[in-house]
Amino acid sequence: MEKRSIQFIDLKAQQARIREQIETRLRKVLDHGQYIMGPEVRELEAKLGEYAGVKHCITCASGTDALLMPLVAWGIGPGDAVITTPFTFISTAEVVALLGATPLFADIDPLTYNLDPAQLEKVLHSERVKKNGLKVKGIIPVDLFGQPADYDEIEQFARQNGLWVLEDAAQAFGAEYNGHKTCSFGDVAATSFFPAKPFGCYGDGGAIFTNDDALAEKLRSIRVHGQGSDKYDNVRIGINGRFDTLQAAVLLAKLELFDEEIALRNAVAARYSKALNGKFVAPAVKKDRSSVWAQYSILSEDRAGELARLKDLGIPTAIYYPKPLHLQDAFRYLGYSAGDFPATEHCAARIFSIPMHPYLEEAEQAYIIRGLLG
Repeated sequence: MEKRSIQFIDLKAQQARIREQIETRLRKVLDHGQYIMGPEVRELEAKLGEYAGVKHCITCASGTDALLMPLVAWGIGPGDAVITTPFTFISTAEVVALLGATPLFADIDPLTYNLDPAQLEKVLHSERVKKNGLKVKGIIPVDLFGQPADYDEIEQFARQNGLWVLEDAAQAFGAEYNGHKTCSFGDVAATSFFPAKPFGCYGDGGAIFTNDDALAEKLRSIRVHGQGSDKYDNVRIGINGRFDTLQAAVLLAKLELFDEEIALRNAVAARYSKALNGKFVAPAVKKDRSSVWAQYSILSEDRAGELARLKDLGIPTAIYYPKPLHLQDAFRYLGYSAGDFPATEHCAARIFSIPMHPYLEEAEQAYIIRGLLG
């Protein structure tokens, strides 16, 4: 095969389509000069809330802040514990630890790689909880690689046990579950606008979604150093979590073609799945939901060999996530060991991602598929 150069994610192709709209919106921001929390931020919040079907959208400085701020609002701290998955980016559990609370991990569903609801009961009543006198307060499911978690089962378990649910939709804005958009599940949801996300800006950014009026008011205060009636009236401890107006302007332009890009992503994923089925395993997308395919990840028993061969062919790859959170040095103090979460560890040892974006040409994709099938 003649070697080709292929992009893992192609943001330039997207920008070429909407460059004029982006520049027009950016010029408006430069003209009015409200660079932090300007009118475009309010416009974006209104549009994203409507898109997700949620009453309140509160933008913030990053996806990590979007996870942290609800925990601050709920007063999560030492002695509290939160259940989440060990197969995700560190920020999901990091925000729990930052507040002095304890992350509790539950293994993943080996078919979807999302949090397995069947594991929740075991974790809630584990010896780890009893021995440390922990008060389990909530669950943070992750919509991994673009597919929503099992919210019917998770929300039912949470209600039965008096727990809140914080949806980590950092990778899945725009996906659907039982006819509802992501960021509409649980008590509150968080997403990320990191550039590589399906709906990303040109810097850092995030948003929080909730139907709870009182919680939304708290979150808006926490976003600006716990502000009350004005910026020198601080009614609670908060953070500097404000969103840049320039980034809001970029996202407003991108929103115009977002649904089309989701359809294009699914077309790319369908071609991969049809061609690779039998040799490589990808996350199973359940019939009651859709994915926005933030990544197209597959498992291989010879990952190192596959990666080396694809590199020689000019096909970029990435690994999400090679080392589960329970085995990270940062969480060594929690006392987990290898073997504690077999489905997670099996996946982490074999997974890698191949190019996925809306503008992946069929000829490029055919080249990638030929490279994979050898």
